[in-house]
Amino acid sequence: MMTHAKGTIYPVILSGGSGTRLWPLSRRSYPKQLLPLVSEDTLLQETALRVHETGAFAPPLILCNDAHRFIIAEQLRARNIEPLAIALEPVARNTAPAIAAAALIVAEQDPDGILLVLPSDHVIRDLPAFHAAVDTACEAARRGALTTFGIVPSHPETGFGYIRRGEPFEGLPGAASIAEFVEKPSEQRAQAFLATGEYAWNSGMFVFPVRILLEELDRLQPELIAACRDSVSKSKRDLTFTRLDEAAFATSPSISIDHALMEKTEAAAVVTAEFGWSDVGSWAALWEISERDENGNVTLGDVILRDVQNCYARSENRLISAIGVRDLIIVETADAILVASQDRAQEVKQIVAELDRMGRTESDLHARVYRPWGSYEGVAKGDRFQVKQIVVKPGEKLSLQMHHHRAEHWVVVEGTAIVTKGEEEILLTENQSTYIPIGVTHRLENPGEIDLTLIEVQSGSYLGKDDIVRFDDIYGRKDR
Repeated sequence: MMTHAKGTIYPVILSGGSGTRLWPLSRRSYPKQLLPLVSEDTLLQETALRVHETGAFAPPLILCNDAHRFIIAEQLRARNIEPLAIALEPVARNTAPAIAAAALIVAEQDPDGILLVLPSDHVIRDLPAFHAAVDTACEAARRGALTTFGIVPSHPETGFGYIRRGEPFEGLPGAASIAEFVEKPSEQRAQAFLATGEYAWNSGMFVFPVRILLEELDRLQPELIAACRDSVSKSKRDLTFTRLDEAAFATSPSISIDHALMEKTEAAAVVTAEFGWSDVGSWAALWEISERDENGNVTLGDVILRDVQNCYARSENRLISAIGVRDLIIVETADAILVASQDRAQEVKQIVAELDRMGRTESDLHARVYRPWGSYEGVAKGDRFQVKQIVVKPGEKLSLQMHHHRAEHWVVVEGTAIVTKGEEEILLTENQSTYIPIGVTHRLENPGEIDLTLIEVQSGSYLGKDDIVRFDDIYGRKDR
């Protein structure tokens, strides 16, 4: 664990984003940070491993929303990462309240600690350069600076904010005061920024000495820090999670850490670096950082291309074939297909907004819906029936429940199931089945060491998800 004269470094991983510009692969219930977009690990796992494998940092503190808590816990467990805590933001309030809450949690055990704040959805390809920049930022923090990372710009990007460097820190190459924050510029202004050599992209990553961060928030954002103090002090343990108090947290203003603190404090500093950074903000950005073939194409999954150049084609289920096209994004999932021009990739979020306006579920849910016990996926649907494939992880079980309007048939195709049906408990193995009549209390459990897979056929006059009476749930959920 990395300790310095003024405390241990505590990584804080922010995982509250929805990633709408990477739809249809990224959706609110399963956003981009939870997806393996550039390697076999998800972006969240890559972020956690970045500060875990060296052994130089404290365990990470994760800030996320309630809906993603079990997925995040499972992804960390899969990579043998034991977090300091997984703190649940009860309502979305942007980055400043989330970081303030993290600082207060760390301050309870180490008021002289140093926070390394990292979004969960960034890609960093040069780890030695990243760790060297963190070392520089930590030295600036020990000098009392609230430090952000500025990325040396490679092109006149209009999708990022910029930072203009001020006076350099004596004896600390790469670190400087901040002269100015600039919002996303026009193409012409971005080109002018590059020409001066004084500007860097604003990365959204930070190093904060906990004590100074809290002092500055007390001075500059008293309402915000008071709400966060109240929320943290009233937080409760929920299984392995820290649940921040909702009523208190909701009174905080919704504001970014840049607007709340960095643009106002006189202690702001920037460390400028190059470490292969990308915020993976669009499909075009993902194409840019991915390995391309001799024609400039990125292909993933079942893809056949003929006379195609500079395209990103990703198949999750079905064959994609394309002929004679250029500069396209083509992404296929089980229930949606996106085709977009590379130079209009940022507009995908407008498709998501239109889906929301239409009341469609494709902006929120995948065809496969993940739950803490496993997942389910629709196979077929009619007026009075629907068929689902259900996968239950080893040792997990669904809630004890009952339905007023539907009966269910369960057929086990792999693994072993313990089925509670009224007062009866039965064991089912492959190719065995059972019937759950309307109104009968039931529960499904996987006692085995491999996934339990079964086909569920629901039939009845009403098949809505709200036809459920829950009697017991080990996860404390309100939905299935």
